[in-house]
Amino acid sequence: MRDRLGRGGMGTVWRADDELLGRQVAVKELHPEGGAPATAALREARAVAQIKHPHVIVVHDVVEEAPDGAARGGRSYIVMELVDGGSLADRLGSAGPVGVREAARIGIALLGALATAHARGVLHRDLKPANVLIEEGTGRVVLTDFGIAQVPGASTISEEGAFVGSPEYTAPERMQGAGAGPESDLWSLGALLCAALSGESPFHRDSLGGVLHAVVLDEIRPPRAAGPLLPVVQGLLERDPAHRLGAVEAESLLRTFAATGSTPIPRYVPTERVAHRPPPVEVPATPVASAAPAGRAWQARSVLVGAALVIVLAGAGAAVALFALGDVETAGGSVSPAAPSANAAPPYASWRPPPPPPPPPRRPPPPVPDGYRFVRDPDGFALALPDGYVRTTDTQRVFYTSADGAQRIGIRTQNAVSGGPLGVMRDSAANGPASNPGYRDGKVTATTHRGRDAALWEFTWNGFTKAEGARHTYDVCWDEFGRMYDVWVSAPLARLDEAKRNFDTALDSFVPAP
Repeated sequence: MRDRLGRGGMGTVWRADDELLGRQVAVKELHPEGGAPATAALREARAVAQIKHPHVIVVHDVVEEAPDGAARGGRSYIVMELVDGGSLADRLGSAGPVGVREAARIGIALLGALATAHARGVLHRDLKPANVLIEEGTGRVVLTDFGIAQVPGASTISEEGAFVGSPEYTAPERMQGAGAGPESDLWSLGALLCAALSGESPFHRDSLGGVLHAVVLDEIRPPRAAGPLLPVVQGLLERDPAHRLGAVEAESLLRTFAATGSTPIPRYVPTERVAHRPPPVEVPATPVASAAPAGRAWQARSVLVGAALVIVLAGAGAAVALFALGDVETAGGSVSPAAPSANAAPPYASWRPPPPPPPPPRRPPPPVPDGYRFVRDPDGFALALPDGYVRTTDTQRVFYTSADGAQRIGIRTQNAVSGGPLGVMRDSAANGPASNPGYRDGKVTATTHRGRDAALWEFTWNGFTKAEGARHTYDVCWDEFGRMYDVWVSAPLARLDEAKRNFDTALDSFVPAP
């Protein structure tokens, strides 16, 4: 191992040489004091191994040293791809906040990574700027550090009675001991976007107790710089996970901003939510005895997150803090909480969470252009289509055809196959003359769709009958959630502008089958 690239609560990352394959890699050395190293290494490796996405770090191997081996015997290491470039936290520290368009680009990439992870049942649980890498030269965004991820079928630290994560980026339902789902990662993304735009999380406070109070109760005030992305940030930072903005909707809004410079207010997000106001705090009828120990103020507040709450603060030089019913213990010793001042807010011992709201109504479809309607197909996917198009099928595909039969929109879904989208499209192009009479000007281009690897096949052909005349086809194929999706539009040459508009609208609005 060569240079040290970074250090967190569970391990140290080094630059190293893979002598067998002649390449540089990143090696994460697990800290023994962070728990059973082999168990942690395998949990992280298994989490990442289930996720194949261009914006998720690639794990090559897990290496364990025998206890009677080298001087550092018993250590475990995760061998990963080397991403040349610092973290988003490094970038914010050295260059300050990023612009709105760059924040949107980062958000789109991370939403794609999270959607793929969540489809595999993997929750990251520690999304923050320090765990997002920005590749130098290409600007590629890479989500890393799945050390505390929740993986299907595996026990986690939190399931053993403790809490792990970074408080400033942790969802309130996790702070309150409730079960966490994909919505918790989306809250963290909302806090991360605020940090990217302003330099710090909106929940940053001078004390850990202040952070917990800010997450659970305080008004949420997005930074002024978030203005153009306010519908996204506010939707992600909705305290009730049942009403939180979903990944598909958030990605659609960010892509709309990236394309147009403005973000529409979704119909399912309140339009007047400048700040989230906390529920009222009940003041006890009898005053708190003045002789109570100083630690009692912290004990009362600990009701919000449960007794014996353990928070592992990841990041360079971070301490491990233990919150119990009394003092706060840090790596440097024990520190007693300061006694509350005369002007302090009332204790929260009598506060109880409000009853859960009734289940929200089904969210309406995303906004679509005039002349289009949002269609939920019986095969499970959904997309925006021009008014009046009629559905037909064959053994493998779904078609939507205009009333005059001139324009056709096709959709095919299947399991992901070897060779990926680019290989499939190249094979189709090679068979183009056999499947499309008068096939010409065919071209296959590697591209991306919502941050995922994709391929575009474009060609001209004669149509199936003379009445049809020469036609042009746009066809995009991509992998998502372990499925391969293929969407195309075919139209007469004289109506290419209309065809391209239909094609772009179908792709932008497409929602894959769950």
